[in-house]
Amino acid sequence: MTQARVGLRRTAELPARMVVGFLARWAVFIAFGIVWQVATDLADDPYFPTPVAIVETMYDLWFSGPASHLFLTDLAVDNILPSLGRLLSGWAIGGVTGVVLGIALGRSRLALDYVEPLISFGRALPAVALLPVFLVLFKLGTPVQLATISFGVVWPVLLNTIHGAQSVDPVQVETARAFGLPRRRWIFGIVLPAALPKIFSGLRISLSLALVLMVISELVGATDGIGYQFQVAMQGFDLTITWAWIVLLGILGNLLNWIFLGIERWVLAWHRGARPDEE
Repeated sequence: MTQARVGLRRTAELPARMVVGFLARWAVFIAFGIVWQVATDLADDPYFPTPVAIVETMYDLWFSGPASHLFLTDLAVDNILPSLGRLLSGWAIGGVTGVVLGIALGRSRLALDYVEPLISFGRALPAVALLPVFLVLFKLGTPVQLATISFGVVWPVLLNTIHGAQSVDPVQVETARAFGLPRRRWIFGIVLPAALPKIFSGLRISLSLALVLMVISELVGATDGIGYQFQVAMQGFDLTITWAWIVLLGILGNLLNWIFLGIERWVLAWHRGARPDEE
């Protein structure tokens, strides 16, 4: 009976704990929003609209559509969704390329010695600087954005994967050799699991980089997308819409990061070095 009462008490206290946890986590953000609202309201500067005005503009632009379209407007469907598609596709292409090459180079010292100068040269090149080259190679359109994003994404994933592949326990290496483990089982059963924490670290870094490169690449040679609409708003001196796109990018960045962290915790829950409660 006592245990039942304790259980009921904990169940009753759960909503209160959730509210307290939410406020503790978001207190600084909420305070910042209030200060921003008061400061911009008092300043009455057209260059700095209030958060309320920005949110109203975001709703009118993107979330006032019909229920059949999940309340998304045509502007959102025609620009936000293509941008997300380019971002995730470019990130996936660069990520897979970085993992495959990183596993191969991380387990071959000789190959890494030959390729390391090329890696150092490539990682030093800003992906944005290669936009003219990509425009010549692929003309206008989505391939330019995919090439820019993929090129920028591949380096942090590649370097982290190399370091992860090099961190395989020597005892596991000798054991695999002694038992004559097939190469496929060696790669997928020992090397890849050992490198996964580093791989996820590189993928997380590259995801934020992919968002930036997506916007920059859409400023040149694009006819739709977040970057394109951002440029249109700037050229039209519509500062409230400009700020709306900026806020949207911040929201998308945080949302993608949260989703990625959830996947990372799930995948690495079994790993000795994983910490599921880590932020």
